[in-house]
Amino acid sequence: MAGREKIEHHMSAGGVVYRTNGGIIETVLCGRNTPRKWSLPKGTPDVGETVEETALREVTEETGLEVEIQEPIGDIIYWFVRPTDGVRCHKVVHYFLMRPTGGATDNHDHEFDEVRWFTGEEALRILNYANDATIVEKALTRVSEVSSIG
Repeated sequence: MAGREKIEHHMSAGGVVYRTNGGIIETVLCGRNTPRKWSLPKGTPDVGETVEETALREVTEETGLEVEIQEPIGDIIYWFVRPTDGVRCHKVVHYFLMRPTGGATDNHDHEFDEVRWFTGEEALRILNYANDATIVEKALTRVSEVSSIG
C-alpha cells in the first residue's frame, strides 16, 4: 500500500529485583558511565523464549544475579522512531517482580559499566526514565504490601 508508513512491533522483558536489608527495601539498577544513566535490567527474547524466560535470562545476564519471578508488575508501552531509517516502532516491555536466589552483581555482563543495589528512594531519584520509576514504585508498593501481611 503506497503512502503507508512502516511500523514495527518490538517486545522486551525485564525485572525489578529486590531484597530487604535491615528492613529497608533495596533494588538493583544497571548503570552506564558515558553518558551516566541508570535503568532496570531488560532485553529482547531469543527465538522460542516465553516472556518469563526472556525476563529471567536478561536480568541474570545484566545483573549477575540468579533470580526467580514472584509476579508480573506491569508493562511499559511506548513508540519511538528508529534514527537509522525513520521506521516507527511500537514497543512493549513486560516487567516482573523478582527475588535474588544467588549470584553476585560483580558477575554482570559487559552491557553495563556498573550494577548496584539502591534503596527504593535512591533508585527513584536516579533512574533516568520516568517509565522505569513508575515500575519501581509499583514494585516497592507490592513488596511493602506483602511484607506487611507476612
